[in-house]
Amino acid sequence: MNSFDFSSVKQIVCEPGAVKNMAAYCTSLHIQRPLIVTDAGLVQTGIPNQVEEILTRGGIHAVQYSNIQADPAESIVFDAVAFAQEHAIDGVIGLGGGSSMDVAKLIALLTQNQQSLASMYGVNKVTANRLPLILVPTTAGTGSEVTPISIITTGETTKSGVVSPRLLPDMAILDAELTTGLPPHVTAATGIDAMVHAIEAFTSKHKKNVYSDMLAKQALTLLSQNILAVVEHGDNVTARSNMLLGALLAGQAFANAPVAAVHALAYPLGGNYHIPHGLSNALVLPAVLKFNAEHAKNQYAELLPCVKKHVPQGLSKTQQCINFISTIDNLVSEVGLPRSLAAMDIPHGDLPKLASEAMEQTRLLVNNPRTVTQADALAIYQHAF
Repeated sequence: MNSFDFSSVKQIVCEPGAVKNMAAYCTSLHIQRPLIVTDAGLVQTGIPNQVEEILTRGGIHAVQYSNIQADPAESIVFDAVAFAQEHAIDGVIGLGGGSSMDVAKLIALLTQNQQSLASMYGVNKVTANRLPLILVPTTAGTGSEVTPISIITTGETTKSGVVSPRLLPDMAILDAELTTGLPPHVTAATGIDAMVHAIEAFTSKHKKNVYSDMLAKQALTLLSQNILAVVEHGDNVTARSNMLLGALLAGQAFANAPVAAVHALAYPLGGNYHIPHGLSNALVLPAVLKFNAEHAKNQYAELLPCVKKHVPQGLSKTQQCINFISTIDNLVSEVGLPRSLAAMDIPHGDLPKLASEAMEQTRLLVNNPRTVTQADALAIYQHAF
């Protein structure tokens, strides 16, 4: 058994309707003036207002910051921090998808002005203390509610990450009732994103361990067995709960056994064309799996029962690996996501630039089971085209 160091969130609440107890959760963390960090799209659903009303009835005075956008830029972080300081908040509630939760983590760190954002980029660079932090995902995808990572857009097409155990929240709340209104295409993309987290954690080259493996396999089982149900029947609360839990378990897995080439090649797609992160992953996933097949054959074979209930007896490891990749490939089609870069109107002439940008993601590429060269990255994009 490999030695390992495993960190995660202090408390997880998984219960439909759990946000009804938000005032009690805040009180337990000595929060009286929380900032609810969310986005304009979620505001239109009424969910943030409902949470604020629940808090008000419980004697908690909350304020909302709803200017979060996909792939949030540093300017949004700074604006949110200024807003938080103006309202003298004493805690943060991240409510929404990965972008809202990522910004919420940084607000909790930056509001007290102990350290600059620029000095936090990288691994274990955070020295600042943070405010109490509660994260509430409204999509089953990023797993940000249990990861010590915050990804911020730092240039026109580039992103940087803050990675520190101090980004882990005090509490993660999984309330499936908050996800029943998600459109099918968002449900599909975020669900595939979570599956990628589980797969890449299980094959991570450097920090894979017995604990992350257990979480990744359970996550992949829950996600693969429920994603079609939630895409086709969005009001299925049981299936939605299973997806949220699967995404959280995958988040715990990859927070400790980091993701790799799928994410490295997905980031330039998001940065250049503003393709949602989950969809970016789905576009390159089958091609990366095929690229890794020979080096990750045994691991992919071990994951096959997680995604396929009835596995034929007597298959070789190679056959099981091929079966796993084809099952994942078919699932991406079944949930209705676009299948190629061409379908997203990405010019073929951009592929060399994308390959070059992918190679900058060294933090991720070192975790891939097979070494990726720039020529390999270009070949993967061409396969995905």
